[in-house]
Amino acid sequence: MENHIHPTVFKVSSEQRKGRLKQSPKLIWFTGLSGSGKSTLANAVEAQLFEEGYMTYLLDGDNIRTGLNKDLGFSDEDRVENIRRITEVAKLMMDAGLLVVSAFISPFREEREMIAKLVGEENFLEVFVDCPIEVCEQRDVKGLYAKARKGIIKNFTGIDSPYEKPLHPAVHIHSDQEELTKSIQKVIQTISATISH
Repeated sequence: MENHIHPTVFKVSSEQRKGRLKQSPKLIWFTGLSGSGKSTLANAVEAQLFEEGYMTYLLDGDNIRTGLNKDLGFSDEDRVENIRRITEVAKLMMDAGLLVVSAFISPFREEREMIAKLVGEENFLEVFVDCPIEVCEQRDVKGLYAKARKGIIKNFTGIDSPYEKPLHPAVHIHSDQEELTKSIQKVIQTISATISH
């Protein structure tokens, strides 16, 4: 079947789109436990970038799982496929010239390395939103940790499924210790050093 697939060569190139938008596409990938604050921070960072005139798009876990990936569960295999699909969408958006901001638990180091390879390591900025699980549980407005501890939710990261911390993130945020404004500033400074405008 694959022998019959012939991708179209587009008349408008990625370089032309970058030139029109006057920015270098990047994938800013927020990873951390549920309740660590990654969605809040990713939202704030995207808003700041947009305010500064960049063309952006935010991909977030729950939003993707209600549409594109609603057929996937939370087994290790489904988690990897979830991230693979999201990365392919991010690649398309980057080809359009956008700064893509993504907030996903993405618990496995190997899958985050896969993301970097797929989009190009020079285009991938990993932001580790680090927060002790006890604090994440206290913040848990959705009640997910309580359900996981009761066995109602299976394969929940941090309870009965592992989270592998990034070894060398581009930005390391301690969300239980830092003010949100300081965290935003740290991420924006790192992004600004890698993109032209």
